[in-house]
This record gives sequence, structure tokens and C-alpha cells, in this order.
Amino acid sequence: MASKRNTVVFEDYFPAMMEKLGTEGFMKELTNGFQLLMDREKKVITFESLKKNSALLGLEGMSDDELRCMLREGDLDGDDALDEMEFCTLMFRLSPALMNNSKELLEEAIYPFH
Repeated sequence: MASKRNTVVFEDYFPAMMEKLGTEGFMKELTNGFQLLMDREKKVITFESLKKNSALLGLEGMSDDELRCMLREGDLDGDDALDEMEFCTLMFRLSPALMNNSKELLEEAIYPFH
């Protein structure tokens, strides 16, 4: 993700990651990403933890407003933070290709041997 003139440009690597890692491996990588960004004490991603750790995921060019917007976009319960499920949901929403294939991905996650 890069920031150019107040516009966030998101390069969607998730489909390639999903193909390479499989559903289980991809979900593990999302969990790892969440853990990199989360506040260790609160066990959620806060604005402060996102700002502090954003460079780890190549987000260092994002402004405070862009980071707050990202949090608001994913914050489904209105607590100004992202729990792991909200983070994973946001990551899927940011990937048009994954959203288009979400039914197949869900079935693969639920029924891996079919």
C-alpha cells in the first residue's frame, strides 16, 4: 500500500498469496499481520499501535488521517480498534479478487478435503 497525494494505492497481492499458501496458510499470514500491528496489552489494533508498527507492512507513508480512516473502515463494533476478526474482514474487503472468490475460499476453509 502506498500513499500518493491523499490517495491510497493498494496493490492486491492476496490472490497470489492465497494460491501459493492455500487457505490455511493465508489465514495464518493474516493472523501474523494482525499480531505485528496489535497493541500487545490490549490485544487489538489501535491507532497508536497501527502508527507505531505500520512501517513493518510498508505503510510508513500513510498520514494519520489515512490510518484513522483505515481503522474506521474496519471497525465494525465502534470501539475505535480492530480485533482479529475485524482485521481479517477488512483485508478481504480490500482485495477485490478475494471478495469475488470468497464463496470458494469459505468452502475450502470449511471443507478442506472435498
